[in-house]
Amino acid sequence: MQSAQASEKPPTLEVKASVSETLQFLASPKVKSEVKDATQNFDQVNSVATLETTQAAPGMEQVTSVSQFSDVRPTDWAFQALQSLVERYGCIAGYPAPEGISSAARTYRGNRALTRFEFAAGLNACLDRINELIAAATADLVKKEDLATLQKLQEQFAAELATIRGRVDALEARTTTLERQQFSTTTKLFGNAYFNITNASAGGDVLFEGVPGSPADARFAGARTAAGTPIASVAPDPQTTLSFLTWLTLSTSFTGRDNLVTQLAAGNGISPYNQYASAGFYNASGVPFTDQTGGTVNGRSDIVIRDLFYSFPLNDAIKVTVGPRINWYRHFDGNRFLNIFAAGASFDTSNSTQSNTIDRGSGAVVEIQLSRQFRLALGYLGENTEFLPSQFGFNTSSNPRFGLFGGTNTASAELTFSPSDNFNLRLQYNYSRIQAYGGQVGGAIGEPIPYGYLDAGTPGSSVLLPGGGITDGGLRYAYANMFGVNFDWLVTPGFGLFGRYSFANTRLNPVNGRVDTQSFQVGAAFPDLGKKGAQATIAFVMPMDITRGRRFFASGAGDGGTQYELEASYFFPISDKIAIVPTFYAIFNPNNFDSNPTVYVGNIRTQFSF
Repeated sequence: MQSAQASEKPPTLEVKASVSETLQFLASPKVKSEVKDATQNFDQVNSVATLETTQAAPGMEQVTSVSQFSDVRPTDWAFQALQSLVERYGCIAGYPAPEGISSAARTYRGNRALTRFEFAAGLNACLDRINELIAAATADLVKKEDLATLQKLQEQFAAELATIRGRVDALEARTTTLERQQFSTTTKLFGNAYFNITNASAGGDVLFEGVPGSPADARFAGARTAAGTPIASVAPDPQTTLSFLTWLTLSTSFTGRDNLVTQLAAGNGISPYNQYASAGFYNASGVPFTDQTGGTVNGRSDIVIRDLFYSFPLNDAIKVTVGPRINWYRHFDGNRFLNIFAAGASFDTSNSTQSNTIDRGSGAVVEIQLSRQFRLALGYLGENTEFLPSQFGFNTSSNPRFGLFGGTNTASAELTFSPSDNFNLRLQYNYSRIQAYGGQVGGAIGEPIPYGYLDAGTPGSSVLLPGGGITDGGLRYAYANMFGVNFDWLVTPGFGLFGRYSFANTRLNPVNGRVDTQSFQVGAAFPDLGKKGAQATIAFVMPMDITRGRRFFASGAGDGGTQYELEASYFFPISDKIAIVPTFYAIFNPNNFDSNPTVYVGNIRTQFSF
């Protein structure tokens, strides 16, 4: 079959327009302008910014401007010779009218000439066509006198032909380099890098609850005195920090509609406010979302897999995501004004503080577009989080002791109502089973208890021992129900409102205890303030109000106060790929101590996207 196909003669190109029309079409003002622009900009073609500069072909440096050459007129011998070749060999198949040019533009309008460069383009096409005929063993169709004419035309237009061929060769070389050096035909790389300068300060001593003397990144449990009172200590004052966080995301498609996502993360942030935080408050209030450590060892820039999942459509209305490490926040509790890529949101405002026990987990999410206005998301995840060390019992979904269903897990549902492009209302429900560690529930997987640690609240629970250890907290697990509402409303192109409210109850096993909490946030956004693509936001937040069960808090309840926060940020794009985001936080009654002074946090983030 291949040999038969190889022996077939190449089809003769059909001349769809007269030669005069074709050549005069090339001479039309619009086409001449386009050709001139193309020749002037041809050297700028670069598919990848890192490609080395390709040297111009010999002869290219001889041509600096088409205007240096005299035009080829219809009365010239060269014009008439090429016209004869086109008629005999179908060198130019005719040019359909480009967009914006009527078919009448193909016809001759006046006695217009071609530039030498435009003429050489037609000559080059004839040379290619005749070479095809010769290669196909049909050389007898080519007249000897025509070969002589071509030879003469080649000599007269040698510089222009060299320019055309040189530039085509350069483009082909660059294309070959791109194809050879590209990572994959199906995989794209996206990156984000964040530099954070952060400072936190208070007007006096700040009390925190936890093991006395424990560092900010190692307050893993609440501690009580023998009398059962949570232990409070004065926090050391932090210093200004400079940290980084980097995400590299590989997006692979096999069908054009599916997506395999692998996201790598590395960062070394221990944000200054963490010095003030009670046990279980780490990376929460006063901490910019991007000022965090990527891996399991705080302050060390290990590379970890943050996300690993596969998404595919079942049909036009249903998308399924499955994987060993799915980011819950990619699918639930979003808000147009608090996207971390275009705002300076802290951990307290980027999402609801009570929304979900699990940040990342193993399982599946199904998203259903019920109608133009309604979208339903359903998900189940078993805990599997990149920043929690497996040796301490975390990452329960891949631990055979607990498995996908026996450890910490969550089931979520969210119904989104979008009556217009400017308004979104989300109704949420989340059920969580929370595995206890050391007899306590809380910390990184404690939500809907967003702050602190819970224990059995009985004598002997979580008591600090003389050697620095803590007795068992008395809990085995907890389960919780959370109900939430979330909205964003673009009132005008330059002004928007947003807010969240959630209520949750957490039941403790085996003591049959119950803790009720609520949280809210409300704020305003100012898109395109000062510049297209910029955005200012201001938000007021109550991250956790304890309405029932305060006695079960081994840390986090404070002296009975309620913490509030004020956040303001301004996202300012320097370019499409670089932005600066100054942010200010004020934390009132930190750690739920009415007696604590206000803490102020300032952060400047430089953000690079590629």
